Amino acid sequence: MSQTDDIVVATGLHKSFGSRAAKVHVLRGLDLTVRRGEFLAVMGPSGCGKSTLLHVLGLMTPPDAGAVVIDGMDAARDASLQSEIRRKKIGFVFQRFNLLGVLSAADNVAVSLRVRGIRPDGGIRELFDSLGVADLMNRKPAKMSIGQQQRVAIVRAMAHRPALLLADEPTGNLDSANARNLLETFQRMNRRDAQTIIMITHSAEAAAYATRTMHMKDGLILDSNA
Repeated sequence: MSQTDDIVVATGLHKSFGSRAAKVHVLRGLDLTVRRGEFLAVMGPSGCGKSTLLHVLGLMTPPDAGAVVIDGMDAARDASLQSEIRRKKIGFVFQRFNLLGVLSAADNVAVSLRVRGIRPDGGIRELFDSLGVADLMNRKPAKMSIGQQQRVAIVRAMAHRPALLLADEPTGNLDSANARNLLETFQRMNRRDAQTIIMITHSAEAAAYATRTMHMKDGLILDSNA
């Protein structure tokens, strides 16, 4: 399959939660295109649909209507293909790092790779090096700072070399110094490796690191600025 310039194409996305009188419309016919190598920040007030959009794009939550094409692959309602795309094409970074406390940093990454059918290799050490946490490879999460745990979580998310990295409020639990370090890491990955990133954020300071910012309100895109 040949690569396309657009890594994400979402059309007519609708998503609601609840039923009847309690039904809440979160996405209302949203369209979005993200080009390969973009660093997109998605901003908007709480409840506008940002996180729901990210979960739909990550194929974790199915839309009620509309389509999502990731790296030229249209999963539609094929659950097995959606699972394959998530494993091979997408990396996730969340506020909660979900590192396994009984395992070292290196083993946390290795487990993530094994569930994808990938054998860890020397490239993992390079990732730890590039994110400045090579000295933590044999350390368990309880012996790391919050910022260090976040970087290890990014190594885990990037270890299978996903085409798309999705980050949901990744600086929400970090102090200003660690938040800045994380955003500089994202920016470096985007500029140096052309890593495509979609980041949900409330922070204009965080969005300033991206190459494009999109604003949402009431389940729709208001504007998109380079």
